[in-house]
Amino acid sequence: MIDPRLLRDDPDATAAALARRGVDRGALEELLDLDEQRRQTIAELDRARADQGEASKAIGRASAEERPALIEAAQQLKDRVAAAEQARDAAAVAHEAAFARVPNLPHPDAPDGQEGDGEVLRTFGRLPELDGEPRDHVELLEAGGALDLERAAKVSGSRFAYLKAEGALLEFALVRYAIDVAGRHGHVPVIPPVLVREEAMYGTGFLPTDEQQLFRTRDDDLYLIGTSEVPLAGMHLDEVLDPDELPLRYAGYSPCFRREAGAHGKDTRGILRVHQFEKVELFSFVHPDGSDAEHERILAIEEEIFTGLEIHAQIVDIPVGDLGASAARKYDIEAWLPGQQAYREVTSCSNTTDYQARRLRTRIRVDDGDNLLVHTLNGTALAVQRAIIALVEQHQRADGSVVVPAALVPYLGHEVLFG
Repeated sequence: MIDPRLLRDDPDATAAALARRGVDRGALEELLDLDEQRRQTIAELDRARADQGEASKAIGRASAEERPALIEAAQQLKDRVAAAEQARDAAAVAHEAAFARVPNLPHPDAPDGQEGDGEVLRTFGRLPELDGEPRDHVELLEAGGALDLERAAKVSGSRFAYLKAEGALLEFALVRYAIDVAGRHGHVPVIPPVLVREEAMYGTGFLPTDEQQLFRTRDDDLYLIGTSEVPLAGMHLDEVLDPDELPLRYAGYSPCFRREAGAHGKDTRGILRVHQFEKVELFSFVHPDGSDAEHERILAIEEEIFTGLEIHAQIVDIPVGDLGASAARKYDIEAWLPGQQAYREVTSCSNTTDYQARRLRTRIRVDDGDNLLVHTLNGTALAVQRAIIALVEQHQRADGSVVVPAALVPYLGHEVLFG
């Protein structure tokens, strides 16, 4: 959620920034009206309470003859206070509901444009030179007995998978490898809850705008997480952090669940776009002055992980029209997939500035007593299924076996898959 003061104090600059994200100036005028209504109801409530207080004092000073009339007037003031409280609460609800749908202000350096308009900043790793026609990950994994899509569909429906044998061991190896790299950079490993309350989903910006992508339990007011960003951010809900504690850095491992609504017919083959997957997620709480540097730092960790896996990829600065609601800026790492002859996203990292912290009420204690909102950042250290796709497709050999990158051999225990 953006700071309403930005609209009041600098409406033109705020409108110009949000226009880059497609927010109409008229919608901002409506927000300003709601903000003014909310402030007026607060002022009216303050006046009513002050009048009520004066009336109470007057009753205490009045004679017996004067008191009945003053008591009657005080009752009317009580009714006025109750009505003012209702008006304030209604205005606050309307205000919050409207502001909750406004995306974060984009970073000034984030490129303009829509999906597909990202700016390639650089590439890393060697483009694989394969013998013969490349196979895609489904062919490689199924032939190696590592993947079973047919039985998963029988049990759970489309876009689920069994990872088996060397496929399952490969997941364990990748996860531990990514956690170890993150740990060397000060990220504390966490296994978070995967069922969270609505407040956590709302606090991280996935509600109300992304509700169609979420799985919700039938009998409890709980959501299955689409990323451990949600419970990691929620760890410090309603907390005031000491500046000396910062930065706080975590590496969460969890299964993740997404409906992938609207993605029918797109990337449905194999395990690129599935309803359940596993992920190691980086998350940081930092002082506002350090969030830009922290964003670059998280990106460097992601690049280090994929460089160690000997994956060829490119880093893309995502355009403002393709940012999630909470992100001010986002980088993707896109690995080359020989089976598709295309670069596809395998990780991302976002600076959400104070957008999530405002909803989560996570602040930093400062000397003058006016607490600051912390800045939060998140990044995918490793999305297991997508990492597996990139690894087996880029390191495949003509006989269907896959060379294991040297950095992963100590975790997996052998140098070749399916050989």
